[in-house]
Amino acid sequence: MKKVLIVGSAPDAVRTASWDTSFFDHVIAINNAWMACPSWSCLIFPDDFPKERHPCIDSLKGKQIVTSYEFVPVQNEFGGFIYAGATMSFTAGYWALGALKPDVIAYIGCDMVYDARVGEKTHFYGCGVADPLREDVTLQSLEAKSLRLQALAERNCCAVVNLSKQPSSRLLLPRIELQTLEAMTQNSPTTTFDNIAVQDALRAESELGYWVESGRYWENYEQFDSRKLQEIDALWLRTVSESVCS
Repeated sequence: MKKVLIVGSAPDAVRTASWDTSFFDHVIAINNAWMACPSWSCLIFPDDFPKERHPCIDSLKGKQIVTSYEFVPVQNEFGGFIYAGATMSFTAGYWALGALKPDVIAYIGCDMVYDARVGEKTHFYGCGVADPLREDVTLQSLEAKSLRLQALAERNCCAVVNLSKQPSSRLLLPRIELQTLEAMTQNSPTTTFDNIAVQDALRAESELGYWVESGRYWENYEQFDSRKLQEIDALWLRTVSESVCS
């Protein structure tokens, strides 16, 4: 089985530093996560990621840098940023799905929960900006966007799971232990989706027709109706049983 690990910047990303990740075909670090996961093989970041936070050139031998030049066309294959959710956790997932074609995508450090008390870390490197929680029409329901990714992945014979041990997560993905994932030799559906409901959600996206080929949707932000996108999020939330979404 072809397995991919995606590492975000939540505090538990540091767990990956002690992991034997050799059974993963690719380890994708998002933004600053390359500093938490020494075994990363791909680094993905947006155009505005500060250059001073990039790894030094000498450390890039045998590693891949993934920029908007690579990930925008791939995400467009899955409906584009407006429907997928314009934050790098989801972008990394769609890029992995389309470019690497794995059997399993596993997340760690991408729970997108930022309720740390005063003085506590929101990210492994300290207190960072909660980018997925910004006011944005594409990110009104992170839960719906995670179900969309999982549903489209399963249509492409890929399971999506969460290795997090955090008490809560905005990713509505099945939790799994690292050892269980390592031992997996056969892919199987991790969530039962209602295929008719998935078709309804995809049809609603197509009929609404929100599309920005460049990915720079914010340049035409006023054209997108947040209420209509909320309705589509609601359709995605109905693609699985209530028990999964609770």
